[in-house]
Amino acid sequence: MSIVTISHAAYSGGGAIADMVAKRMDYRSVDREVLIEASRRYGIPEAKYTEVLEAEGHWWERWRESLRLYRITLQAAMCEVAQGGKLVYYGRAGQKLLPGIRHVVRVLIIAPLDYRAEQVRAQQGLDGENARHFLRELDRVRSRRFRAVFNDDWQDPVDYDLVLNSARFTAGSAASTIVEAIKRDEFQPNADSLKGFQDLTTVARVQAALITSPKTRNVVLTVRSDGGRVNISGVLADTELENEIVRIAKGVTGVTEIVTDIEPPPIEYLHP
Repeated sequence: MSIVTISHAAYSGGGAIADMVAKRMDYRSVDREVLIEASRRYGIPEAKYTEVLEAEGHWWERWRESLRLYRITLQAAMCEVAQGGKLVYYGRAGQKLLPGIRHVVRVLIIAPLDYRAEQVRAQQGLDGENARHFLRELDRVRSRRFRAVFNDDWQDPVDYDLVLNSARFTAGSAASTIVEAIKRDEFQPNADSLKGFQDLTTVARVQAALITSPKTRNVVLTVRSDGGRVNISGVLADTELENEIVRIAKGVTGVTEIVTDIEPPPIEYLHP
């Protein structure tokens, strides 16, 4: 029931490795399915997620206020797709969407620039400095997008359990290494990790429900879950919204009880 997330540098062969891992473990292999699920559940066009995660341009200026919306709904969709485990997710930000869960194996596939440039030459017909320039620009854009959405560096090895250089491994050898890691005791689900995943799912569902509701989309509160008992805390200028927040949260699958700890802002913020 483990879950595998595979992030990769462009043209590092990560897709082929992910497919081999899924076949050898008899796991589902998903990528765009998470974006499709997010779009279906929350009414946000799939193209918007693609643009935020993959397109160049000054999108962060136009949708700065919406980045939290995309991050929250994407995580909620990931939790839904990952129900039941036995999943290989090969896509953007998998290491950030399921944090702190023991039975999630987070993998990063990297390769030297020259190795990747050779793949670009074979697949795109670019060669030499043109291929290297293409890759540098692609890396720059993707790193910038990831930092804007998640406030982190996607290549930070601390976020991963396993980092593989595909220039030193065949796709088959890399897949074998990942499969061996998946089978290790450290990555097997236990009662605590399964509860942790369900608590993460409940929190993601509540946050997504709040941010996609017209009345509460601008509310920023802390949400925690302990076996379905949900605690919502924070500062709220309009305290009348508390009833609406509770109403929305109660309607979320997995929520059994709501406890709120919501306070008004300090008086100096209300009367400058």
